[in-house]
Amino acid sequence: MFKSILVPLDLADTDLAKPAIATAATLSRTWNGTVRLLNVMPTTPLMLAEYVPADFDAQQRQTSEEALAIVAQESGIEASRISTVVRQGGIYHEILEEAAAIKADLIVMTSHRPAMRTYFLGSNAGHVVRYAKCSVLVVRH
Repeated sequence: MFKSILVPLDLADTDLAKPAIATAATLSRTWNGTVRLLNVMPTTPLMLAEYVPADFDAQQRQTSEEALAIVAQESGIEASRISTVVRQGGIYHEILEEAAAIKADLIVMTSHRPAMRTYFLGSNAGHVVRYAKCSVLVVRH
């Protein structure tokens, strides 16, 4: 049923992503599927561009790719069934784009318990749930 599972995660808080990764690992074993770990880097604001090194985005991408590789190794998912990708842009937009690109059957992501500000402003998980073309499983932390 779930052959292609996307797991977006924030590398600043990998502990938050552990329940989603564990859930995706179980589902991928059950359904003989693959897991794609995704990290979305924010776009460097133009007003900061002159204060950072010219290769700042490339350095950040390399650091993110290395961190994702470590998370993938520690996930317990067979190397042949897990892949990683780093995208840059708006978080929920890039999650939806990656889900479409890999034809994901399921997006598994974690979310903090809702706070008052997320009821009014919405969260990335909320946007993904609303606009995803596939099923979304939100694992509460």
